[in-house]
Amino acid sequence: MIVVAGEALIDLVPQGTGALAALQPALGGGPYNTAVALGRLGSATAFCSRASDDAFGEALLEGLRRAGVDVSLVERGPEPTTLAAATIDPRGSASYSFYVEGTADRLFTAPAGLPATTRAVSFGTLSLVLEPGASAYEELMRDAAGQGLFTALDPNIRAGLIADPDAYRARFKSWLPSVTLLKLSEEDALWLGGTPHEWLAAGPSAVVITHGGDGLSAFTRDGTVYSVPGEEVAVVDTIGAGDTVNAALLHGLAAQDALSAEALLGLGADGWTGLLRFAARAAAITCSRAGAEPPYASELEGFAL
Repeated sequence: MIVVAGEALIDLVPQGTGALAALQPALGGGPYNTAVALGRLGSATAFCSRASDDAFGEALLEGLRRAGVDVSLVERGPEPTTLAAATIDPRGSASYSFYVEGTADRLFTAPAGLPATTRAVSFGTLSLVLEPGASAYEELMRDAAGQGLFTALDPNIRAGLIADPDAYRARFKSWLPSVTLLKLSEEDALWLGGTPHEWLAAGPSAVVITHGGDGLSAFTRDGTVYSVPGEEVAVVDTIGAGDTVNAALLHGLAAQDALSAEALLGLGADGWTGLLRFAARAAAITCSRAGAEPPYASELEGFAL
């Protein structure tokens, strides 16, 4: 089983142009999207978070259930659901304004334990920024790594919510010894100010960087770099594309029984190239439709891992 730990929220997606365009609520949050994508791809998945008892919180859990995701690790609380108001630029790229004060997911507490079948745990986005929940997710990350589980991290930087960038960058570096696979966007890499070589030296066995429509690159500890181009697609928006990459990488590694640091180093050119192409195709499908709507396994037939 792959456990995805982090926030679930409601994206408010504009249905037209202009500051006062109507907003359509959509299920979202980076970790939430990753969990849904994993479920749709057919991986045994559980979501670990805290969700509101309100109608939005129930809708979020129902979305996970429809994707076949186990929600037994989700705490519930009376606080409201986090909201993220999206702005879509002419190229389909999304930026967000967040409404996070006093929301349910910020009060997450780490579970007493993870399911015995857990093989990997994925972390990232707002959940590692907003306290007091951020410290609880950090604790869970360190505990999972200490148990020898495969850990994946996508920081998915939302700079507007990071009050002290230097403190966050230092905290990010402190996580790296507990991370097996680091995935981040080109923009995140620039904001963090490091290099794949530096990050690999601190702990991860591999770093995957996404380049938008230009594809993906994987950097491994032995100094090898593997790259694939992006898949051509008519972009509606990019909401959930990076989260789909997360899920595709984890699903692909699980399918190859490669959820370990040693296995990452042993994938070789064919293994890495096939995995990155699979992730690029999955992300392209997500970009071809509105909102975070990752593909199902049937939509990726022919992309062998």
